[in-house]
Amino acid sequence: MTEERDNGRPAGGKTEDFLPPLDFSYIVLPLYTQALVKLGLVEDPVKQNLDQNLPFAKRLIDLLDLLKDRTNGRLEPEEEKFLEACLGQLKNHYLERAQILKF
Repeated sequence: MTEERDNGRPAGGKTEDFLPPLDFSYIVLPLYTQALVKLGLVEDPVKQNLDQNLPFAKRLIDLLDLLKDRTNGRLEPEEEKFLEACLGQLKNHYLERAQILKF
């Protein structure tokens, strides 16, 4: 057992980095969020503006579709629902944005 100070940290002054729990959403959310940025629906955190790039957004959606295909039958029901919900939203937004450009 390690000796601890009153603040809950080990006595040697070392702190352990926080590691989030392993969760399927940590794979999906970065791609989902980046697709929202490329669809021009969320501000780009680096450029701090709305920047639309539909070909890149489509590629990210295709990556999530690939993930869905490759994990078919191996996900927990809630993981599958989460992935399908993310894909459904992104595909709808993509179609809306693509239609706007056609007119």
